Amino acid sequence: MSEKIARGTVRTTRSDVLLASAGGRGVLCGIYDEDAADTYHDLMQDADGTAEAREFADRIRPESGPVLELAAGTGRLTFPLLELGHTVTALELSAAMLDILRKRLENEPPDVRDRCTVVQGDMTAFALDERFETVVVSSGSVNVLDDAGRPGLYASVRENLAPGGRFLLAVAVAEAVKSESTERQQELSGLSGRRYVLHARMSPVEEIHEITIYPADETADPFVVCTNRIRLLKVDQVVRELEQAGFDVVSRTPFASAGQGSEDVLLLEALPRVAGS
Repeated sequence: MSEKIARGTVRTTRSDVLLASAGGRGVLCGIYDEDAADTYHDLMQDADGTAEAREFADRIRPESGPVLELAAGTGRLTFPLLELGHTVTALELSAAMLDILRKRLENEPPDVRDRCTVVQGDMTAFALDERFETVVVSSGSVNVLDDAGRPGLYASVRENLAPGGRFLLAVAVAEAVKSESTERQQELSGLSGRRYVLHARMSPVEEIHEITIYPADETADPFVVCTNRIRLLKVDQVVRELEQAGFDVVSRTPFASAGQGSEDVLLLEALPRVAGS
């Protein structure tokens, strides 16, 4: 019996070795796929998004209305934004992750629940009934998209921004990555107590950061191997893409709370260009 592989999942060198060993117990999926939702949430529950949310919140005008959060996942950034008093529309493609987010909302006070709207949608192609003064994308999410996907993100954001609105996006950039390829491995503990192994490979030549997460227990059944490939982007490339999409990038700031990883992360603030300017 061969391993189960989710459609469109990225294979890594490490995942191939693991799946060959696991045989029929093996399940390969992207970290954002339905089969990975429990693993993602187990690890992300322990990843406090409060510091990241505060960096975004510092750039959100107090008088602005609801915030549109793209690629919300299970709410790592959503709940800190709510705790900071913002009204949030959380857009996420994965139905499994949205189920977890909704269950988490059920445990919140009515005031918090009433300030959060959950929407299933693709961040590269969405159209909502409301225009927002602020749209945010947390660190790494833009880097999952390829050259064909990013223009769809920019166009969708522009169509859903209110006049004078702000697009805040955190981008992992390639400028500070070492010239040679590097690999690292570490054990992680999920909030459930389950142990995982994270294997990361950084390739400056390919301009990717490749991640493989799997159970520390080699006998686990199913043996779920989660992968992700983050594209390391040049700052000038992203700025140029935004300008081509009708934005002006007004600031680029080091993103201090971006989390683990050897790549630098910048927080870009972009405003939709006024027609004729």
